[in-house]
Amino acid sequence: MIKRTFYFGNPCKLSLKDGQLHIEYSGDELSKSVPIEDTGVVVVDNPQVVVTAALMMALMENNAAILICNSRHLPDSLLLRMHEHHAFTETVRCQVESSEPLRKNLWQQTVVAKIFNQAALIEIMGIEANNMKYWAGSVRSGDPDNYEARAAAFYWSALYGSESGFRRQRHGEPPNNLLNYGYALLRAVIARSLVASGLMTFQGIHHRNKYNPYCLADDIMEPYRPFIDRITMEIAADFEDIEELTPEIKKRLLVIPSTDVIIDGSNSPLMIAAQRTTASLIKCYAGESRKLLYPVLK
Repeated sequence: MIKRTFYFGNPCKLSLKDGQLHIEYSGDELSKSVPIEDTGVVVVDNPQVVVTAALMMALMENNAAILICNSRHLPDSLLLRMHEHHAFTETVRCQVESSEPLRKNLWQQTVVAKIFNQAALIEIMGIEANNMKYWAGSVRSGDPDNYEARAAAFYWSALYGSESGFRRQRHGEPPNNLLNYGYALLRAVIARSLVASGLMTFQGIHHRNKYNPYCLADDIMEPYRPFIDRITMEIAADFEDIEELTPEIKKRLLVIPSTDVIIDGSNSPLMIAAQRTTASLIKCYAGESRKLLYPVLK
């Protein structure tokens, strides 16, 4: 079932009414309700949005993710259920006891998938990417040669042109603001899928940071990033001014969870693909498989 993303940028009250997400606006706007079970991500982008505890509990029970934006209207906080899977304890045991060789192999697969998707996006733009394909084929277990960073340097230069001076930085010049917003949405989708699969988001396969509760989400989202890059490039081409994330621009970014990708040879919404990826990760941890399923950009 495809889940929906709801964005709230105006003052309103969100509550639970008759088992549904009830939206009550201030002023003359009519109130309305939407099914809780249809909700995948809720984006709160106004300090005057009120969310009741009862609604938050209902959203958590349905494994929805709540993203809260900061004063600069960028996603800043993420609220998720602590566990969702029926076999949570067993799944976590497999995750915690996973061997270092397995984690290195999983990271190798992740880097290879990411570089191939980056190469595919460059080729869509008409730029030759044989060097990136060579690097992807040269990645060893754990990526000790850091081909991920080598590919990234070439990728961003090719994507925006070396003459543009663009640098991918969290607080850099546009289109970094588009990328930040898109990646935050992607991170929420991946983290939601990890929780649904019974995994702990802070136990990464490669990322290690005692201040980051979403290390595993940051690992698994890597091959998905080029899909966000393509969307942000299309937005930048369609809008003359991208300094400010206007409602029109945000509307384009909010389709990220439902955007079509190809995974295991079939078309799928990104949110469903994320569930397939995290389900394949569970099988790897449990020793039932050695292959991570990632989408392929074409």
